[in-house]
Amino acid sequence: MLNEVVYATRVVLGSDIAGRTLHVWPDDVFLVSFPKCGNTWTRFLVANLIHSNGQVSFANIEQLVPDIHGQSRKALRQLPRPRILKSHECFDPRYQRVIYVVRDPRDVAVSAYHHDRRERKIPDDLPIERYVTERVLRSDEYFGTWGDHTRSWLVTAKNFAHYTRLKAGFAGNMGSWGENVTSWLATRGDSRDFLLLRYEDMLEDTARELAKIASFLKINAGHGELQRAVEMSSADRMRMLEARDRRLWKTTKGSRSDIPFVRKAKAQQWWDELPPSALATIEAAWGPVMDLLGYVLATEKAENQHARAAGAGAGPGGPGTAERV
Repeated sequence: MLNEVVYATRVVLGSDIAGRTLHVWPDDVFLVSFPKCGNTWTRFLVANLIHSNGQVSFANIEQLVPDIHGQSRKALRQLPRPRILKSHECFDPRYQRVIYVVRDPRDVAVSAYHHDRRERKIPDDLPIERYVTERVLRSDEYFGTWGDHTRSWLVTAKNFAHYTRLKAGFAGNMGSWGENVTSWLATRGDSRDFLLLRYEDMLEDTARELAKIASFLKINAGHGELQRAVEMSSADRMRMLEARDRRLWKTTKGSRSDIPFVRKAKAQQWWDELPPSALATIEAAWGPVMDLLGYVLATEKAENQHARAAGAGAGPGGPGTAERV
């Protein structure tokens, strides 16, 4: 009873966490991603681009680009507009200006595994293949799965026809009731500004992708300004800042210090860390969406290699061998 009274008081005062009860203004910009897809890095890039005269750190990132899942409704309403906000929400029709960051779900699985170890949510000796089956593929009660989340944002009125022509297999995959209904609701009268970024493209040429963000935000940024923001948001610098500020940032406060929040910051970590069974499980679940986003399926690659090897026949060194899976 006491907890209910305390919660009700917070709601009345607006001191409860905003989350989905956030009041959304039409000029808000949302940095959206499924968890562990590069949202924090994107926040640093944006903050360093906008606040070029300041020092962006884990100690002040929540003030510069706040997280709707970590700030109160009252605090967020008091921010000057236009606001740039971090969100992990699935499709929300109120979000009219969205930068959506997507990442290869195989790397998301690896990153989430080490994140949950850092947060002491799982034991160190839990096999990663069990983690994939029991956690990655099971829908989070709040954010859904990687597939749920990505599909909900991917299809809009502006790109639906393009995607269905481009990938007939995607259109033919009916998905769950929620995925199907949400994707179609997302297309109704859609007039939002939407920028899709791949984490892997951001790693490949960070300045190029940041220039897209600057254009989306209507910021006239020159080469020097882009390069400064990139350098100030590098993985090495963020690791240094994390080590310095880990007790000041709520996400790292109280978590294990031997597993950093900013880990390798590389693509295709799954190649070394996911066993073939886990790869096959993830690709079986989300293969059409991965293919749509340009992520080459390891299972298809292996099948093609086997087919080529079988067609060529066994040479002096024996039959061909697939690289993985």
